[in-house]
Amino acid sequence: MPELPEVETIVRGLRTVLPGHTITSVRLGKTDFIEDPVAVGELLPGRRMEAVDRMGKFIRLKLNATPEAKHPDKHLDLVIHLGMTGWLGVRRPEDPVPPHTHVFFELEDGRELRYTDIRRFGQILLVGHDEIDNFAARLGREPLELLLQEFKARLAGRQARIKALLLNQAVFRGIGNIYADESLWRARIHPARLASRLSSADLQRLWKAIRRVLQQAIEDRGSSISDFVDAEGQPGEYQQKHRAYGREGKRCFRCGARIRRAIVAGRSSYFCPRCQPAPRAPKAILEIPKAKT
Repeated sequence: MPELPEVETIVRGLRTVLPGHTITSVRLGKTDFIEDPVAVGELLPGRRMEAVDRMGKFIRLKLNATPEAKHPDKHLDLVIHLGMTGWLGVRRPEDPVPPHTHVFFELEDGRELRYTDIRRFGQILLVGHDEIDNFAARLGREPLELLLQEFKARLAGRQARIKALLLNQAVFRGIGNIYADESLWRARIHPARLASRLSSADLQRLWKAIRRVLQQAIEDRGSSISDFVDAEGQPGEYQQKHRAYGREGKRCFRCGARIRRAIVAGRSSYFCPRCQPAPRAPKAILEIPKAKT
């Protein structure tokens, strides 16, 4: 968390309030997640935010320098990853400041763009305009932009578990544990199956499932599993539509079997043992967690 739908939800909220506004100063608390804190503090004041976009799980603030900016010849974008517990939103100076708020971007109208991150697994960095395309290219392909044939081509013949490939940000950008499990459930594919052993029909079902799941999650403003809220501080609603993720021991909505949890590619994975039959493979491929005592 947050994954593609949650980041898209925050981006859409920021897009209504940030473009056209200028950063006048920067205040920093903890900085271990900032690639170059000195550059962030010195180069951002005097830069106007022209657009807010999403690149996978990254938020991109496109900046243009005003005459007041330091080194206005340096064309920069501010790129932010929310990690597991990050939040980005605009507040008034008098609004309460939650604990673990580490960055304040003060705007010309008196408001503040704040970054809060409890665990500090996020990232803040500056990327030059001439490097942003190369940066985005390293993130894999946007799953909602992939045509079916390209989706199949990226997976066909891969000797890796399909769950691992869905989580690999160099293959598909933005898909995380929640939406991988939800998509695999809808496509009736076990998370431990090898991509190379999926049929053309399997891959078509998975492509459709990913698109449907992500689009619905965006419409519902993401999943609030623990502490996710949007840019206005409101929780998402898609967790009410989860069919697999986090439902261990509960009945499958499709067939009534009990949802199970297993470790696949090092991650907890939720699936229906009846709708998503396990592949024939050595025991080492699929590790069932021991019950807690």
